[in-house]
Amino acid sequence: MPRTSEPGRSVSSRLLEVLFAFQPDQSVLSLADLVRRTGLPHATVRRLALELTGAGALTRRHDGRFTIGLRLWQLGTLAPLTESLRTQAQPFMEDLYTALHQHVQLAVLEGTEAVIIERPSAPRAPELVSQVGGRLPLHCSGVGKVVLAHGGADLIDRVLSGRLRRYTPRTTVDPGVLRSELADCRRTGHAGVRGELTPGADSIATRIVDGDGRVVAALSVVVRSGSVNHRAALPSVIASGLGISRMLGRRPGTKIRDI
Repeated sequence: MPRTSEPGRSVSSRLLEVLFAFQPDQSVLSLADLVRRTGLPHATVRRLALELTGAGALTRRHDGRFTIGLRLWQLGTLAPLTESLRTQAQPFMEDLYTALHQHVQLAVLEGTEAVIIERPSAPRAPELVSQVGGRLPLHCSGVGKVVLAHGGADLIDRVLSGRLRRYTPRTTVDPGVLRSELADCRRTGHAGVRGELTPGADSIATRIVDGDGRVVAALSVVVRSGSVNHRAALPSVIASGLGISRMLGRRPGTKIRDI
């Protein structure tokens, strides 16, 4: 959504602009922050923020800054795909967490990014770049590569023809190499990265498939580099992904379909 103060903009689009200014790593914003992030006039942002606060969509703290309100959070929990996935995946994620004591994360595709919708984390696991609700690049995260591999040819072309950011010296940015990795992922159902997004953090990811054979999400463990043998952890990750897929209605022999 464009950040603009054009007078022809609808009230609803401006309300959404204010709400979408909040991000997982910027969940507490001042009025000045909202003005800067939306590009809307100060008086407009103040009026909209107060209206949203009155409706319970935002909460105003004692210091005058704003956070997402309880009523908006309650509304978000009604999203059918993410809530069903989280509910079905939770026992398997808890078992995987108990077995490995590492980050375990569940992510879905949105646009050209992967969005984390659940993640139990171990206190001593490596620090990550994003939280629940945060977004990950598709070309260099484990869950990102899984959903990209199953996102269809148009999505793959769009992502690989764009600018591929190098997050660490180990980030793969060669489109040819990435196409080969994605082809392997489509064949095997899993992907791995070694220090490509966060220095010192590796990821082992697998696909989650629904009853129609559609890849709807990706599950991964994120481990400190060198702390876990990838080959040893992979069967547990795959088994958890298959278990979640079975809960979503997938049966053996179901043909895999793109997202």
